[in-house]
Amino acid sequence: MGKTVLVLDDSASVRRLVVATLQGAGYSVVEGEHGAEGLAALDRSAVDAIVTDLNMPVMNGLDFVRAARRRPANRFTPILMLTTETGEAKKQEGRAAGCTGWINKPVSPPTLLQVLARAVP
Repeated sequence: MGKTVLVLDDSASVRRLVVATLQGAGYSVVEGEHGAEGLAALDRSAVDAIVTDLNMPVMNGLDFVRAARRRPANRFTPILMLTTETGEAKKQEGRAAGCTGWINKPVSPPTLLQVLARAVP
């Protein structure tokens, strides 16, 4: 059975690309538009990794990461931030919140799969 990845992004087109890439590589995918939907998804499903956008309505990616890390089941779940934000200060804030890795948009499918494979062996 393949690994399950939670994908959060308010952009439907980005979500479609990420979901199609992951499913094409054999991953199961749970998806949502923002952090609050992501937390609800974590209540329903166990996941092996999370790919989340930073700038989303309702609950942004950093708030989501902090909330996910407070859950015992997700304390060590790899969380990759997929965002257009490239500043070092934001990356440091992401690391402090609990992000495992940072991927800049736009991302190619091979790069996404390579980074995810390193995070979830």
